[in-house]
Amino acid sequence: MAAVGSVDIEQELIGRAQAYFGGRAVVRDELDNNLLKELPTIQIQVVGGGDDGFRLDRALVDFDTYAPTRAEAIALAAELHGWILSELPGTRSATAVIGRTGTVSRPAARPYENTSLRRVGGTYQIYSHPVS
Repeated sequence: MAAVGSVDIEQELIGRAQAYFGGRAVVRDELDNNLLKELPTIQIQVVGGGDDGFRLDRALVDFDTYAPTRAEAIALAAELHGWILSELPGTRSATAVIGRTGTVSRPAARPYENTSLRRVGGTYQIYSHPVS
């Protein structure tokens, strides 16, 4: 049996989001200097969390959407919010099972120093465990 913490939840979520959004948005963990050429973008980053000490991880994950306009960033964040809460729970890959998901901080406009784009983000709890 795989140890607690053995699921790379960022990579799991990036792969699943890439499949779901099907090229309609770039999905990544880090931003680079090409961001303005790769809009819309979804950035996924683990920002904390915990575990049960045995098998179940509870990751706190920030999902930020970047788009040319506030309306587009809000729309993408709303779609992402629905996917996280409605479609992600209960899914599995070869390495991980996603259990319950929940909202810690719902999507809202977040500051970003580049005025050529807009950022909207939310924070979610993602429960996962390795495939047995």
